[in-house]
Amino acid sequence: MANDVTHLYEEFGDDRLPPGQRETQRFPVLSKSGTPSWDPETWSFEAWGAVETELDRSFDEFRDLPSETQVQDFHCVTGWSKFDCEFEGVTFPTLADAVGVDDAVHVMFHAMDGYTTNLPLDQCMRDEVMFVWGYDGEDLPADHGGPLRVVTPHKYAYKGAKWVSGVEFLTEPERGYWEKRGYSNTANPWNEERYS
Repeated sequence: MANDVTHLYEEFGDDRLPPGQRETQRFPVLSKSGTPSWDPETWSFEAWGAVETELDRSFDEFRDLPSETQVQDFHCVTGWSKFDCEFEGVTFPTLADAVGVDDAVHVMFHAMDGYTTNLPLDQCMRDEVMFVWGYDGEDLPADHGGPLRVVTPHKYAYKGAKWVSGVEFLTEPERGYWEKRGYSNTANPWNEERYS
């Protein structure tokens, strides 16, 4: 049974559709470059930095972590939103419990194509922030970030790295790929925080 978290918007605004967004039934594909290839035999997910126990897991081992299915909304900084996406995966707090967060205050997500994006740790420690491998009952398609991507329904989607391969726990804030290039560091859709 999927956990419906589409009411999340009530924390941030009066309307489910953030200002400046249009609802779409499609799921457009956007990335900074092409879709990277991956080998299930050699792919691994790592967590490191200010943690008690570093983590390095194969895809199957990662999927052995406690998981859940959620229904979420998805907001792209380019102006479209897709409602009622069903994602399956591991919540960020579950991963944080597995590694034991030490004195970290910030997080950097790393992806197979070299992409990075950052968030304060307290913005990640929500059950709605997930590492997902499933979408609408199927494996997450490669062009949408499969085998594994991050979803951040309370932020614009560039905060959710596609093809994620690891997460670094930091003791000082750092900026990721788009954040260094003029995109908002906070990325709140209900405040239209698109660019810095």
